[in-house]
Amino acid sequence: MKDGLRQSMAWLHTWVGLTCGWLLCAIFFTGTLSVFREPITRWMAAPPVLAGTMSDAVAGTPLALDAAVRHLSTTAPKASFWRLELPAQPGDALALAWRNGKSSQQAALHPATGELLPAPWGRKTEGGRHFMSFHYTLHGGTAGYWLVGWIAMCALAALVSGVIVHRRIFADFFTFRPRKGQRSWLDAHNASAVFTLPFSLMIVYTGVAFFHTSYMPWPLQTAYGGDDPYAGYQQELAHGAAAPIVRKRSGTPAPLLPLAPMLASAEQLLGKPATMVLVQQPGDSQATVRVFANEEAGSHTTTIVPAQGLVIFDGVTGAVLQVTRPEPPATLSTGQVHHVIEALHLARFGGWPMKCLYFISGLLGTVMVATGANLFMVKRRRKSELEFGAATAGFYRVVEAFSVASMAGICIASIGYLWINRLLPAELAQRDTWEIRAFLWLWGATLLHALARPPGRAWVEQFAFAALLCLALPLLNQCTTGQQLWRYAMAGDAMRAGVELTALALGVVFACCAWRIHRVWQARAVIKPVQRAARA
Repeated sequence: MKDGLRQSMAWLHTWVGLTCGWLLCAIFFTGTLSVFREPITRWMAAPPVLAGTMSDAVAGTPLALDAAVRHLSTTAPKASFWRLELPAQPGDALALAWRNGKSSQQAALHPATGELLPAPWGRKTEGGRHFMSFHYTLHGGTAGYWLVGWIAMCALAALVSGVIVHRRIFADFFTFRPRKGQRSWLDAHNASAVFTLPFSLMIVYTGVAFFHTSYMPWPLQTAYGGDDPYAGYQQELAHGAAAPIVRKRSGTPAPLLPLAPMLASAEQLLGKPATMVLVQQPGDSQATVRVFANEEAGSHTTTIVPAQGLVIFDGVTGAVLQVTRPEPPATLSTGQVHHVIEALHLARFGGWPMKCLYFISGLLGTVMVATGANLFMVKRRRKSELEFGAATAGFYRVVEAFSVASMAGICIASIGYLWINRLLPAELAQRDTWEIRAFLWLWGATLLHALARPPGRAWVEQFAFAALLCLALPLLNQCTTGQQLWRYAMAGDAMRAGVELTALALGVVFACCAWRIHRVWQARAVIKPVQRAARA
């Protein structure tokens, strides 16, 4: 019975891993990159550094805020909202955004003087958000969204069946035999799987549970009905907690009070510096001013439950309407379960050390998927049972091409996405859309290349090309924007410096992969003629 179960699980593990492994590898890799979506977005936006600014000291000065309100009142008097993003780091601008109908507009002001900065300030880009969107939709809309959900369920099945299949799973973690062909691939697969097993189970399960109401909407529709059953569900989970105040435009004009006093009052009430100001229904008697104090991406939080600070003012009278302090709740409730799942999946706790741990674990998880797929091909090279008749050789040739594109090709597309960001003109219309298109075209081109080239050469050439793109990224940045790695470091801009340092490190890894694969295939090319001569 045990052997029968293990054999069944081995079949399930093999074919689920193979059929879903290609996309799962790309999903894992882009999800790993999205851990650092804020630094990637900052690097890709490439805004010039404003000299002589100290964000905490000047971002909330009445001069800058008054200039922002004047600009927005002139440019977008009937906008549904005005958003003012305060500088996060020294040298950043005061970013403005507003919406007129369905179109969104942006501008940037000097945070000390309120001077309007040239547009576009930085490059319009989807930045690191692209990797996150691809991670859970594959940029395929609803179909891609459901496909990723199905792959996540298959990944759970592969993880559980893998634990059942490997009898000596923990002992194999301490065993690695290099240069042993199939045995080496199995050792690498086992070691990376055992090391990241808790992380992989957590990240895949929370990824599915994250969208539980979307993947299973029918229980909510049955229990709550109405036009928006999810809203009723959330209201019940809130257990009477006060929802943020929402006002509709009255049509009666009214001037907006100065923002600086409200900003200072909000920071005193919340005990934290403000990060964003949102003016809703500006120019109307029902205008509200919301001041947010969010945790920074790299800050150390004391709880896994997210705590956002918010103060809502009446924009006309300045009266405080609502205060939500950034403190963890005194008691836990069922309504916080989803928040915990979200924080676990998105690494919204623990600061940069936790993000680095997620990044390393994600890379090892990608290695686990990649080595599993390669292990399948190594086995089939040695022994093929002609499962598909005369088409067996062609089938496995296509399988290997997909493996190349899903592992080496996704690396080329990802670093190529950063290259395209620098090569496209900053003034190009819809340049953020063109960046994503280029990413998908590059990934498709790697599949065509893998189909056209012999397997060994395809692996080597694609990893070598990915290494070249990574190692040359700092030079490209200097040639196109004049910004440099050492200047980032001297200015204390750890985010943008970290992006280029990570690219250099990954470039070295990809170069090592290309060299190692070249040596293996070169040795195989020498051994085969010798074996044929011996048989003759």
